[in-house]
Amino acid sequence: MEPSDLKKAGLKATLPRIRILQILEESADKHLSAEDVYKTLIEANEEVGLATVYRVLTQFEAAGLVMRHNFDSGHSVFELDRGPHHDHMVCTETGEVIEFQNAMIEKIQKEIADTHGYELVDHSLVLYVKPKRET
Repeated sequence: MEPSDLKKAGLKATLPRIRILQILEESADKHLSAEDVYKTLIEANEEVGLATVYRVLTQFEAAGLVMRHNFDSGHSVFELDRGPHHDHMVCTETGEVIEFQNAMIEKIQKEIADTHGYELVDHSLVLYVKPKRET
């Protein structure tokens, strides 16, 4: 994403917005909490407060630039909206978030909604997993 994407979304390209967008774009972890973003800013000697980080992430969400997820960890994480739909697995031991796509799951969800007389407009699927133990 570019600063011009901020303008297209109706947001001014301020330094805090640009930096937060860069952090989300460049992070190896694609699912960051507001605290993760804030910590990265502090480590880079950026003078942006935690309240500003929350406000910017909420603005990004409203503008469709990021998606907010509330996994069982009790706090929100944000990821850039990169287009194609995907679902998530969350490791209950490490907290790692794994993205996946599965055409069969997508088809079955649409069929279930149709069977009940509905049209599927959106969904969120999160599988909570743990590593298999060899016995």
